[in-house]
Amino acid sequence: MKKHLIGFLGLLCLTGSCGVFGKKGRISAAGSNAYIHAETKPYDKIISKDAVSHRGLFNVHEVEDRYYFEIPDSLLQRELLVVTRFIKTPAGASSYGGEEIGEKTIWFEKGPSNKIFLRIQTLVSEANEEDAISKAVMSSNATPILEAFDIKAVNEKQNAYVIDVTDFINSENPLLSLTEKQKKEFNLTSLEKDKSYIRAIDTYPINTEIKTVKTYKAKISEDKSKNLPAAILSGVVTVEINNSMILLPKVPMKKRYYDPRVGYFASSYWEYGDDQQRADRNIYIHRWRLEPRREDMDKWERGELVEPEKPIVFYIDPATPAKWRPYLIRGINDWQKAFEQAGFKNAIVGKEWPVANDSMSLEDARFSVLRYFASPSRNAYGPNIVDPRSGEIIESHIGWYHNVMNLLHNWYMVQAGAIDPRARKMEFDDELMGQLIRFVASHEVGHTLGLRHNMGASFATPVEKLRDSLWLEKHGHTSSIMDYARFNYVAQLEDSISVRGIMPRIGDYDKWAIQWGYSLFSGQQSEKEEKEILSKWATDSIAANPRLWFGGEGRDFDPRSQSEDLGNNAVIAGFYGIKNLQRIVPQLVRWTGEKESDNYDNLEEVYDAVLRQYNKYISHVLMDIGGLYITPKTVGEGGDVYQPVSKEMQKEALAFVDTYVFHEPSWLLYSDILNKIEAPLAKKDLSGTMEGVMTTLLGGSRLSRMEFIADRYKYEDPYRPEEFVQEVSKLVWKELDFNEPVNAYRRSLQKAYVANMLTLYNPKEPKGGFIDALLAKLSEGRTLHTDVRAIALDNLITLEGKLRTTIPFTRDPMTRMHLQFLYKQIEEAIGEDKFPTRIYAPLDNKMSIQQGGKGNF
Repeated sequence: MKKHLIGFLGLLCLTGSCGVFGKKGRISAAGSNAYIHAETKPYDKIISKDAVSHRGLFNVHEVEDRYYFEIPDSLLQRELLVVTRFIKTPAGASSYGGEEIGEKTIWFEKGPSNKIFLRIQTLVSEANEEDAISKAVMSSNATPILEAFDIKAVNEKQNAYVIDVTDFINSENPLLSLTEKQKKEFNLTSLEKDKSYIRAIDTYPINTEIKTVKTYKAKISEDKSKNLPAAILSGVVTVEINNSMILLPKVPMKKRYYDPRVGYFASSYWEYGDDQQRADRNIYIHRWRLEPRREDMDKWERGELVEPEKPIVFYIDPATPAKWRPYLIRGINDWQKAFEQAGFKNAIVGKEWPVANDSMSLEDARFSVLRYFASPSRNAYGPNIVDPRSGEIIESHIGWYHNVMNLLHNWYMVQAGAIDPRARKMEFDDELMGQLIRFVASHEVGHTLGLRHNMGASFATPVEKLRDSLWLEKHGHTSSIMDYARFNYVAQLEDSISVRGIMPRIGDYDKWAIQWGYSLFSGQQSEKEEKEILSKWATDSIAANPRLWFGGEGRDFDPRSQSEDLGNNAVIAGFYGIKNLQRIVPQLVRWTGEKESDNYDNLEEVYDAVLRQYNKYISHVLMDIGGLYITPKTVGEGGDVYQPVSKEMQKEALAFVDTYVFHEPSWLLYSDILNKIEAPLAKKDLSGTMEGVMTTLLGGSRLSRMEFIADRYKYEDPYRPEEFVQEVSKLVWKELDFNEPVNAYRRSLQKAYVANMLTLYNPKEPKGGFIDALLAKLSEGRTLHTDVRAIALDNLITLEGKLRTTIPFTRDPMTRMHLQFLYKQIEEAIGEDKFPTRIYAPLDNKMSIQQGGKGNF
């Protein structure tokens, strides 16, 4: 049945839409030569004998300083994907050659008055052509005409139309130029046409590649950090850009519907039909087109592994240092075993770029390339370019930043230095760094195959198994390389864990996800029939093997889905992680100073990485308090989607926070380090961690959520916010029970507690700038119709009375001054003029009244 596809909603991040692309309607212009006017010149008058011509998707002709496209009638109304990338960027920019600028879907059509129109997709609806509603869909989805070209000549033999594209390519337009966001980032204004030109246009069977040099005026910003050196020196900035025009398949690949239990990137559009009672959102995953070769169909039907008709090939940028290329190729090829579960062998291959082949270009959209960037940024990423009609991945350019090795070094030294002697120096051996590079390459390639992060994968591994060498050899420390599991920081030196138990590798989930997304079905099932089969498959597979669970990029309140955590118990994992940090901190001076001429920059950098790692362990545990497990399910599965973290687990998390945050972590204040690094701010940093933890613990969002869970879900013995706040209070104010001195760290802790309680009680009175005001407003919004503010008030009243009775008997001068300061803060906030009468319930549950605030609480 024919359909009108009037656009689509592209690249769904599934935490929100990441971009909008389109797909055209099938409204065509009049017949083949209806608009050819008399002013059209003979073909040989435009394309002279002196023309330099190239045959391909569009025949391209260069005549003097003009460029002409010859568009055959067969390509009118055919969708083309235009992918724009940088070739060269200015020094100091945050973008690099090979990185994508944008992508759009276009098509050419005949228009009136001797014109060829270029339309650009923008819309998001589909309807069956035979349904009446298709008329409404089409009438509400007009696609814009981006450019109108005069038909300069007609090639009667080829039934093709000649248009002059020179001025369009050299102009500032949304198809072939920088985006407004990028121009703003570079502080660029108008295009300098006299300093911009077409460098080359190459054309191939399914794509045409345009290379341009564009120069822009640049303004100087008051923020000097945003000014590019070229702008300061000359007032202009020059970039080189490549535009790939790729012909999309005439018959789109069969779509595979998205399932939230399997982590794929996806696109979507709205589908309308006469028989509907509501519009359907058609969501389909991104994947490569892998099909058996015709000669191997019998083997495939018998279940034998076969090679695909067109394998996925990634080339390594020749700018990549030679010694790292083999490891990058291994990281790519590691996915071959995953595709074997989908029925394909040699489905993905890494290769070195054939530098001797002048006909190949790194920017050519026919080739997928791992681009190597000379950048101080510590990053890598794996995008994919898709056919918007079907989700078919057309190509990918992985971005690899040179300095990602610095990030890998610090991670590995801090997380594995206690158990792997190779990690105990500033320059790793090539074999170790190569293994680290291989792991990151595999992760980024996973994204190019359509896979999203699976932050819940590490939760599938019991913490005790992270110390079991035999188990780790078989399974690895996480079920997915798409997790941010990094390295096994739980394992202890006495566990004798090999590198296979330390580093991530492609796991159970990855193989199954590829199998789910890329396996083909024999027979003629429709997309919707396949959806039902795949849904049942997901239900049965996850039930049989919990390691196949997809935890998403990090669900809001689900402690199972966190970045850079390990195991199914953050408290125990954090205990072991901190134990390893305590082992390595005394060794850092020796590990980071290998040469007598070294200064202490390395020490400071690695010590900062230790502080960040410590903060991660704390943040992982905090997620348990007020945590809510979120498990997407189908109706056929049964069971609850939402389930709170047990009260016992939440109390264990609070005890962990008391041990490692509420009491100063003196093991981090190692004097041999602090006396050497340039700015010994550890005390300030640790106080900042503690203050941040207190703000998180006593935040309106967490307490309101705890109240909601307790009141709405009706689970037995929930951890209510009033009980939680009381227990936090007991831990923070221990010294008052025994009239003990309060040290500087604990004084900061108590100040943070009071400040947060005052904000909870009265969020309308922020002290500070815009950010403080915004946070207070958010807190008010979260607590306005809850009991949280009442809990805060009750706690402050109780604390005020406790301080009043304690201060007169406090002998330590600094402690007394500290408590007086806090008492005054509370009194000013909830003074007697506001609360002349206070009511409380003593232990015998009889109500009593204290007048004028004179009694003891």
